[in-house]
Amino acid sequence: MIHVLAFITAKPGRRAEILAAFHANVPAVRAEDGCIEYGAAVDAEPGGEFVRFGSDTFVVIEKWASAQALAAHAKAPHMRAYREKTAGLIANRAVHVLTPA
Repeated sequence: MIHVLAFITAKPGRRAEILAAFHANVPAVRAEDGCIEYGAAVDAEPGGEFVRFGSDTFVVIEKWASAQALAAHAKAPHMRAYREKTAGLIANRAVHVLTPA
């Protein structure tokens, strides 16, 4: 199994636009072969003493059956369209690909 954590920081005030495009794309991603989990998360309220990402950042939490399934996901036409639609809205993106320890 492959785990992916993608930290997406929008340009100031643009997170809602990216999340709208993300949510519209979720059904296509979840229908992909090998997709186990795919969703977005934002800071919980109240945050208490924990470190917060802030109002412009969200995290995409993914699980894939294999590295091959993840590679196919990255090349999928709906993902290319999503990247093109959101490219001008993103300030920073860091993607971490992990395996269970």
